[in-house]
Amino acid sequence: MDDQICPRCKTSKYRKPSMKLMVNVCGHALCEACVDLLFLKGAGSCLECNVPLRRCNFRVQLFEDPMVEKEVDIRRRVLRDFNKREEDFNTLREYNDYLEEVESIVYNLTNNIDIIATNKKIEQYKKDNRDTIMRNKSKVSRDELEIERLIEMEKAHEEIRRKECLKLEEEEKKKKIRAKEALIDELMFSSADARNILETFAQNAKEEVKAQAPVPKATQFSTGIGFGMQQQSGFLPLPKVDEGVPFIYSAMEIETDGPEPPHWHDIEKTGYVKNVRSETDQERAGGYQANIACLRALQEALLGLYHVAERTELGL
Repeated sequence: MDDQICPRCKTSKYRKPSMKLMVNVCGHALCEACVDLLFLKGAGSCLECNVPLRRCNFRVQLFEDPMVEKEVDIRRRVLRDFNKREEDFNTLREYNDYLEEVESIVYNLTNNIDIIATNKKIEQYKKDNRDTIMRNKSKVSRDELEIERLIEMEKAHEEIRRKECLKLEEEEKKKKIRAKEALIDELMFSSADARNILETFAQNAKEEVKAQAPVPKATQFSTGIGFGMQQQSGFLPLPKVDEGVPFIYSAMEIETDGPEPPHWHDIEKTGYVKNVRSETDQERAGGYQANIACLRALQEALLGLYHVAERTELGL
């Protein structure tokens, strides 16, 4: 809650629980009062990234992290057009490639990477798939349903946090009123020195503040999205099992009955790999390399060239 601070007026949710943070397309937030002041003259720009902003594009921030808020909004807008389903593709591979492309677009727009090229790709996709987009717009995809579910959960958590903050604020006000009344009674009816009474009350107030338990730093958003990799603790130790003598690796001996193939480092130098199709980025990520495939083809070609049948098989 302390992290939700307006960068312009420095007001926090802790000091003002009723404060509403508004976020725009750039992902940076301002409180509702600062948004109204920013657009008194009809135009304004972001204080952090200087991007021109419009009043109509501001919306209430639902997630605690502005970057999560920005990604959710971008993902929602992208999925309105990229609304194809698995049944729209001939193979599962094509559908997976399509999902990967959607994730790349969302990532680029969220992190301000190749914005112009990404927007051109979106516009070209909309032109090429206009009929499919219109046909699927009437169907709510599973991704959109999941986003709506997260937003509803966040609204519920936000309402709970708001009520808790109001309750804490009311208790703090009552506590201060009781402390003031006790101080006034002590000054009116006690025969002690007024300066000593004030110093005693001030010292007691400092001790109460120190005695308050520190608020633990949050490790995740209210929706359960983690801030980062947190250290895991509390796991039960694995039982030790005596499995006998450790395994010792020994190289496999293969009888090829043929000449030794070249080493895979020499395949590119001697030009063998020129006769093999180069691997794609997706194949390279899966562990496939052209020189390995070429080596295997050479091994199969040279295997058994020196093999001689037994004399009994030849009828001698």
